[in-house]
Amino acid sequence: MDSEFLKVDLFGIPWMTLNIPTMIMSTVAMVIVFFVTFFMSRKIQMYPTGAQNALEYLVQFIKNVISSTMEWKQGKNFVMLGITLILYVFVANMLGVPFELATADHEVWWNSPTSNPVLTISLALFVILLTHYYGWKMRGPKEYGKDYFRPVFFLAPFKVVEDFSNTLTLGMRLYANIYAKEVIMVMLVGLGASGAFWAFGAFIPLVVFQAFSVFIGTLQAFIFTMLTMVYMSHKVSEEH
Repeated sequence: MDSEFLKVDLFGIPWMTLNIPTMIMSTVAMVIVFFVTFFMSRKIQMYPTGAQNALEYLVQFIKNVISSTMEWKQGKNFVMLGITLILYVFVANMLGVPFELATADHEVWWNSPTSNPVLTISLALFVILLTHYYGWKMRGPKEYGKDYFRPVFFLAPFKVVEDFSNTLTLGMRLYANIYAKEVIMVMLVGLGASGAFWAFGAFIPLVVFQAFSVFIGTLQAFIFTMLTMVYMSHKVSEEH
């Protein structure tokens, strides 16, 4: 999985590497989310049925998540953000569940892109920067800046550290869970491929773990979205 064949140095800079499979799978996840939401919403009816009904349930679920973290007058601005995050992270988590496509040299081309820490940390950084942007925009620079010195001025350095730790934990939590899930799956498949006896013995654990992987991926998508709204509420709500 660490083959240099799968990585490209951007602009010739060694530490700016582009992981080709992760880029491909991230694009696949975005395309899936786009087409699923497009076909679920292309025929809007007064009395929803089928796919539109499922989409409206999702919208209401996100509204409930937002309402549990902040007042609706601020939270109504983040419905589309919540829907986009939960769908993208969920689909990205699920891509490695049915199977992983790899070559004989163990070069994986089809897996969950969220098993790559660069992607999850980048997504977390995007979220944290977005919370700062909306905090500045919705409350004004003066009121937003005062939060770093409340309730006492010497807490400012600790709040800067908190922003950094939020970015790290948000991204690493998602990465660690999905990466561990895929490592265990690869181990079970490897065990099943080692012989006829082990193929029979590994089949049931593999099926069970596939189902558990769906649960893990769904839970992590929810947690990522929930924490995003919690961090957002800290920046845009006046009581914070």
